[in-house]
Amino acid sequence: MPRVSVIIPNYNHAEYLAQRINSILSQTFQDFELLILDDCSTDNSRDIIETFRNVSKVSHIVYNTENSGSTFKQWERGISLAAADLIWIAESDDWCEPNLLEELVQGFDKDNNCVISYCQSYCVYNTNEIMWVSQHPYLSELIEGHDYIKRYMLMNNSIFNASMVLWKKDLYKHVSKDFLKFKFCGDWLFWVEIAKQGTLHVSGKTLNFFRKHDKDITGAATKSGLEIIETVKVLNSMHEATLITDHEFKKGSKRLFKKYWSQKHELPSKVKSEIKNAFQSSPSSKADYNKMLLSAIWHQLGQN
Repeated sequence: MPRVSVIIPNYNHAEYLAQRINSILSQTFQDFELLILDDCSTDNSRDIIETFRNVSKVSHIVYNTENSGSTFKQWERGISLAAADLIWIAESDDWCEPNLLEELVQGFDKDNNCVISYCQSYCVYNTNEIMWVSQHPYLSELIEGHDYIKRYMLMNNSIFNASMVLWKKDLYKHVSKDFLKFKFCGDWLFWVEIAKQGTLHVSGKTLNFFRKHDKDITGAATKSGLEIIETVKVLNSMHEATLITDHEFKKGSKRLFKKYWSQKHELPSKVKSEIKNAFQSSPSSKADYNKMLLSAIWHQLGQN
């Protein structure tokens, strides 16, 4: 049995697929199987995938006959087929350095309680322009899960790209399937659910290339307000599970509300109503929502 199952969930990324797959096959750590899942792509992804059918590392190639509508449903499909103890969801439009797996597997060798091991990423526009680079202050650090959530998952999703992380498969049975209801922030909720079950290994080495392009969903989620709606739900979930305190929850809610306030003029009335309902359905209650609203109004008046 391989030690790592590498899952590629693909949808219409034909132009990036060969680079993605070759960056996996060229890893210095070779104890893995590769599963390629295509979510009913309408481009020539199938032609690219078929060129790898006879590669010994490829254990499964699965073509959906209908689009699932969610990359997270593809995650679940791949996990159900995976044979290894460790999972790497390698997004189909990203790529990596040859020693990524070697580095991340070491996290589990260092600590038997390690549930997640991840590295740093370049965020690259298309193929060559570096937009930004994530950082960690140590080359290697082990952090207790609940502490990690408070330090790194309250204000944003520090594990922002699935391609940068390796995690233990057997913990999936303890993960709430609520993440499958999300279209954008499901990974944030997913990593929180895994992180609370052990320790995390964070590598300060930059070994992953997180590609941004005109086809990715981040820009659309931001413009539509979906990112804010789902982030409120993630904060609510962490608070309800007592992973963060009341104070931490309100701190995160205020930061998020300021973000919403800065872009609310770009959102349609229906979306603004959904965001309001999301805030008011949270433990912060309607009273706290109104306090944040008044604070934002007074801040705006002060700038005019």
